[in-house]
Amino acid sequence: MSDLLSVGATGVLAYQSALTTVSDNIANAATPGYSRRETTLKEITSVSGVASSRAQAGNGVTTTGIRRFSDELKSSAVRSSSSDLARTESSVTFLSGIETALSGNTLSTSLTDFFNSAKAIAADPTASTPRTAFIEAATTAASAFGVTGRALDAVNVTIDTTASTSVAQINGIGTALGQVNNGLARSQPGSGAQAQLLDQRDQLLEQLSALSNVSVSTDDIGRVTVRLGDASGPVFLSGDTSGTVYYARSAAGSVSFSVNRNGVTSAVNPTGGVLAGVAEGALRVAAARTDLNQIASDFTTTVNDFQAQGRDLDGNAGTPLFTIGATPTDISVAISSPRAIAAASVGGGPRDNSNLTVLQQGRLAGGFEDRLTALVATNASTLTARQQVAAAQSTIRDGAIAARDSTSGVNLDAEAVDLLRFQQAYQASSRVIQAAQDTFQTILNIR
Repeated sequence: MSDLLSVGATGVLAYQSALTTVSDNIANAATPGYSRRETTLKEITSVSGVASSRAQAGNGVTTTGIRRFSDELKSSAVRSSSSDLARTESSVTFLSGIETALSGNTLSTSLTDFFNSAKAIAADPTASTPRTAFIEAATTAASAFGVTGRALDAVNVTIDTTASTSVAQINGIGTALGQVNNGLARSQPGSGAQAQLLDQRDQLLEQLSALSNVSVSTDDIGRVTVRLGDASGPVFLSGDTSGTVYYARSAAGSVSFSVNRNGVTSAVNPTGGVLAGVAEGALRVAAARTDLNQIASDFTTTVNDFQAQGRDLDGNAGTPLFTIGATPTDISVAISSPRAIAAASVGGGPRDNSNLTVLQQGRLAGGFEDRLTALVATNASTLTARQQVAAAQSTIRDGAIAARDSTSGVNLDAEAVDLLRFQQAYQASSRVIQAAQDTFQTILNIR
């Protein structure tokens, strides 16, 4: 009779645990990062004697732990695809900023208007109106260079902010992963606590991979060792000790990352994640800035050379039209009087306009508008290509997530079936206990 009670009692306890696990699955079906769990059940057997190894069944059921459904290969695919997508999306953001900086300030149009205004002076060299318009066009062009340069500088500020924020996030994730590793070392294998820690671990790794590509190795209790970059990259986390990542920018505009762990500093060369996008964006901004600076320098030199070779309306040698500030794009107009424009050649009279030919020749030789157009077009082409890559990578990542979730995700239909199954088993075990009690009471009544 006691065996019958024991069988029923073990069934009630086991199926109560199974029902709790199913309830957790249903409650967390929409929780990001939650992996489906299952209570594993095992028949209780006993050995019928010291000299015999024959097992006897009919002793009930017991739980052996909580099984967590996951697939490391599929999780790794999600991390890899997330890293690739984050790099491309970051690159798209910075390329979009460069495009806005180069094309949003009508610099090319301002240069065209400036050179065209010189043609109006050639038509009537002594008239004040076209000369005034020329100075105004020069002011507009100088301002457009300055605005464009500052806009590129603003993209650099965005890059620095993004890099600093990402590095801080990486360091925070490293600390959290160290705590998870420590918790896994203390948790009971097959327990609900271990399953929760493993969920946290995988979520943190996915967040980390969006910031920098990582190489992950796992020990037999689920603790991870993380390298930043590929498998040859520096160790960022081992055990419960993580390193500290740093960000730096050179005078030339390129960026670098390093990690210091246990007093040893190593270079980090990410090929994925936001950090890789930052490095690429910084190089492209630096290249655009260099090209823009060269165009600005060539433009101001050409115009000032034109002034130096001619005579103004009063017969004086021309003075520089532009002055340069801290950067080549920091341009200001140096003359205010329309009469100071050196339209005439040396020896020419007030109505001479032959020196303006020098300006037009300089325009053709410098190709300023064409160079700006090419700079904008190259960036736009790269941006379009990156956007197309991002769309493809987004599809790949969605597929990787779907494949992972097919293993670890919660299927409410399947959980509903399990819920009914375990409820019935629980009720049946309760009836076994009740039947044992009724039988026992009947025997007592007979006596």
